[in-house]
Order: sequence, then C-alpha cells, then structure tokens
Amino acid sequence: MSKCAPEIFGADPVNIKWNVVRGDTAILLVQFLEDDEKTFYNTDDWDFSATAYNASTGLTDSLETNPASGAVEIVAPPFITEGWGEGPGGQVASLRFDLQVVTDGDFTWTPVVGTISVIGDVTGGNL
Repeated sequence: MSKCAPEIFGADPVNIKWNVVRGDTAILLVQFLEDDEKTFYNTDDWDFSATAYNASTGLTDSLETNPASGAVEIVAPPFITEGWGEGPGGQVASLRFDLQVVTDGDFTWTPVVGTISVIGDVTGGNL
C-alpha cells in the first residue's frame, strides 16, 4: 500500500503553520507525492475543501481550493484576510485551518491541519 493512500493521510494529517499578512492574498500549495517523492499522486477525482476557524470570534471562513494534477492550492483572498485580527503588531490573530478531501463521493479525510498566523499590515491601511 502506498504511503500516500487516504488511509495514511487521514490517520496522520500533516500539521503546518501558515503565515499570512492581513489584507493580502495568501496561497498555500499542497502537493501529493508517491513514495518516490517525485511522482504526483492521481488526484483527478478528489474534491477539496478548506476552512479557517477563528476561535476568538467563533467564525469560520471557507477558503478557495484550486485543484491541479497531484496538488491543490489553498487560497485566502484579501477580502477574507482583511478581517483577521486588528492592529499593526507582529501576530495579530491565530486561526486553525484544515484541508478536507472527499473521494468516491463519500470517503472524507483530512490530510492537512494547521495554524494560520496572521501578521499585521502596517502599509495597507489595516491599522
């Protein structure tokens, strides 16, 4: 069995920290590779969704997902990130996020979880 099989990703999701500047477009590329770490896994019939959760406000934001062969981009557009945190300081908010995959119409698993560290933007007027 491949280490890239959904059973493996779902059993042990990758936990990452994603740094985002408030008010900017943020893109995270997630690639799915075979055991040789060169060949892309076939993700053609996978459906992706990603969500960010702000525990301080209790709000969730749906993030855009742009699938490609063996990969998916997770995009947080500026109209979403501009509402994350306040002030020009270093880290102005911390959100949890995840990437979910649905295969075969009903098999759901989460290959990536993590924290979005939101950095204040001092030049964009988001003080």
